[in-house]
Amino acid sequence: MRADRLLALLMLLQTRGRMTAQALATELEVSERTIYRDVDALSAAGVPIYGEAGPDGGYALLDSYRTNLTGLSAGEVRALFMLSIPAPLADLGVSRELKSALLKLTAALPAAHRLDEEYVRQRFYLDSVGWQRDEEAVPHLKTIHQAVWEDRKLHLTVRAFATQVEKLVDPYGLVAKAGVWYLVCAAYGQIRVHRVSYLVDAQLADETFPRPADFDLAAYWQASCAEREQNRAAFVARVRVAPGFAPILPRYFGNSIRDKIANAGAPGAEGWITLELAFESFEAARERLLAFGRGVEVIEPYPLRCSILDFAEQVVALYSEKR
Repeated sequence: MRADRLLALLMLLQTRGRMTAQALATELEVSERTIYRDVDALSAAGVPIYGEAGPDGGYALLDSYRTNLTGLSAGEVRALFMLSIPAPLADLGVSRELKSALLKLTAALPAAHRLDEEYVRQRFYLDSVGWQRDEEAVPHLKTIHQAVWEDRKLHLTVRAFATQVEKLVDPYGLVAKAGVWYLVCAAYGQIRVHRVSYLVDAQLADETFPRPADFDLAAYWQASCAEREQNRAAFVARVRVAPGFAPILPRYFGNSIRDKIANAGAPGAEGWITLELAFESFEAARERLLAFGRGVEVIEPYPLRCSILDFAEQVVALYSEKR
């Protein structure tokens, strides 16, 4: 552990220049006394590190003590500095290792490129967690991660309605989507996806499994998501869209709605266009279309039109009473 810390201290000084013992202690999560001992150890090993007293002092390396990494273009360097540690990797417990790896890469860059780090980091930040999402407890994630890494079978306990089901699975991979972890696994000859936070228990088995040579995790996940989106769009409503409201629809239905708008034909006499919009359910369609107000009018199905009218009349009656 100390060897890793000494290397991290060396990389920090090479990357950031002069740093105080307090700043080093904070970064490495140790005491200042430990930093003093580590600096002495590096000096004894022949590393040209020196200290300066005073408010502007600190520890630094001689400028000649550098290890340069060549061959990276300016664009590649900027892309490197855009990297941050996403929350899912922190869940796996590898944030410290990733931070150390990025630090080593940065320290190996020529000095001219290292000056770009702060410039880029103050202009780009990648946040992988969605809005209004409570943090999920994933107590079994590290166990699953180990099983995936070692190709070991897993004993899973899955909640199924009011009961719990135990099964032995082959864990093919882990996927983090919008900050949520999913396990892709095989059981009884079929591939299944489980949300990790929903698992009741996960225990490593002693038995390993042969990973299918033709299984591609990214390709499977993309196909699975596409199928899920297609199945979710189970309720279709035919609507009229008011002039000027069509450009707002991609915010709610994604960019795919642009093709429908382009192929909707010429607007009617009043500038309205007719579209078919897909929703997960009758209730989801009513909720979304009510929020559009006068921007969208339902043509069919007739029950949806009546339901929207009923809800709108209830809202009007409620607020009319309180005038």
